Amino acid sequence: MNASPLAGEALFHLGPVPVQAQVVTTWAIMLLLAAGSFALTRRLEVERPGRVQALAEWFVELVGEQIRATTRLDPAPYLPLIATLFLFILCANLSSLVPGNEPPTAHIETDAALGAIVFFATIYFGVRGQGPGGYLRSFARPTWIMIPLNLVEALTRTFSLMVRLFGNIMSGVFVIGIVLSLAGLFVPIPFMALEVLTGVVQAYIFAVLATVFIGAAAGDEG
Repeated sequence: MNASPLAGEALFHLGPVPVQAQVVTTWAIMLLLAAGSFALTRRLEVERPGRVQALAEWFVELVGEQIRATTRLDPAPYLPLIATLFLFILCANLSSLVPGNEPPTAHIETDAALGAIVFFATIYFGVRGQGPGGYLRSFARPTWIMIPLNLVEALTRTFSLMVRLFGNIMSGVFVIGIVLSLAGLFVPIPFMALEVLTGVVQAYIFAVLATVFIGAAAGDEG
């Protein structure tokens, strides 16, 4: 385990650039999700879908219903981003179950990148939904005096999104590591079950908050 949660272990170098262990794990998760998506959509059955396809369709419908319930908007434009964020964060959180592996979400760089994606997606969908002028005017609501506070809020809520995910996942890794070093191999199993639950909940919370931010920007009619 690293001495600091902000430090990473360089596995190899691409020229002068060190590639850390969490980056390799991130690449592996991205490859797994891309390959799984390709395999699921390569031969879709309309009349008699298999169990895996039915499960995938159920997941897509569930995410769509969650987006519609949260934003009161058509979920189609937002579903690919929100579903991908949830699946990636879920896989990243649960990668801690692999012996010797630290989840990418226990490193602040990964969470900062995810927060940046939500930040720029909020701007994109806000401009797309309201137009450039409408989106900019939304920062002056309910009055122009609120412009500085609304701008600060747009930044701080992204920062809180990043810190919440980082703190919860990193603390779980630390607790399991400490218990494992003190008590042996089998004692941390209940903590690992708790970490699975935490990983699922944190992925859900991140996706829901991202939906709230994007829906507020895209659907603000003032």
